[in-house]
Amino acid sequence: MQLETYISDLLYRYECVTVPEFGAFLTHRVTASIDDSNNTFYPPKKAISFNEQIQKNDGLLAHYIADVEKIPFEIAVQKIQNRVKGLKDNLSQGKTISFPNIGDLEFNHEGKIQFEPCYHLNYLTDAFGLSQFVSPDIAREVYKTEVEQLEKVIPITITQEKRKSKPYLKYAAVALIALTVGGLAVSNYYVNQIEAYNQIAQEEAAQQLDAKIQEATFNLNSLPAITINVTKQSGNYHIIAGAFRVEENGDKKVEELKALGYNARKIGVNKYGLHEVVYGSFEDRIEALNELRAIKKENNPDAWLLVKALD
Repeated sequence: MQLETYISDLLYRYECVTVPEFGAFLTHRVTASIDDSNNTFYPPKKAISFNEQIQKNDGLLAHYIADVEKIPFEIAVQKIQNRVKGLKDNLSQGKTISFPNIGDLEFNHEGKIQFEPCYHLNYLTDAFGLSQFVSPDIAREVYKTEVEQLEKVIPITITQEKRKSKPYLKYAAVALIALTVGGLAVSNYYVNQIEAYNQIAQEEAAQQLDAKIQEATFNLNSLPAITINVTKQSGNYHIIAGAFRVEENGDKKVEELKALGYNARKIGVNKYGLHEVVYGSFEDRIEALNELRAIKKENNPDAWLLVKALD
């Protein structure tokens, strides 16, 4: 029995998942943070911890296993007990128990269970699709020396005495002004020409469009009737395939999943502005969970179940 898979499923929805006679896996929400030492931004998440003191059977894990495997509750409890016995035997032999997507368990020198959580999976569904990223330092260069050199070259101070000794500067200035004015005039001329050309092209395009519309007029009564059957997906159990900041990427994901045979679609935008894409929606929770397990095994191990009533 893959006990860790069932625990992982429940950690998305519950803050405490107890393994009877063994301990409890706990989650608590951690806000988004920034590591100034390496300029890394971390999204909000659920941090996982383990408490060996909480061992009383609350029925959550056993009921979930019974629903998924379609077995009596008592048999599910017995399966958990058998697995717990094997876990304790491995720990007593000094072995490390690794639960994928949850963490590692081992005995410390005091004989207590020490837990090292897994950090690569975020159980906070509100932050689905968000990952950590590094923002590089902004390199700011000072060009003070270059600016000072340019300031020494660009300004031209012409005194009255220099005008007398070097009259050609006056003519050079006049020529520069003339060239500038002439350049502006030519530039304005070409801009006006371009705008006139664009106006003519737009008018011709509009005339051609009107002609095409008139040619395309036909009698709608001559067309055969077409009946289209559209199956509307419903249900509050949605298997999430991904959430995308750019809607076009979500559309591509929908087409990709439809090509694989899934009833994929978009179900809207979450509160983080991400477009959510689902493999499908289900009325029955057990059916949705069975489909989720198949998708995790065959297509996407990061898929998860969203329980939400859509508008």
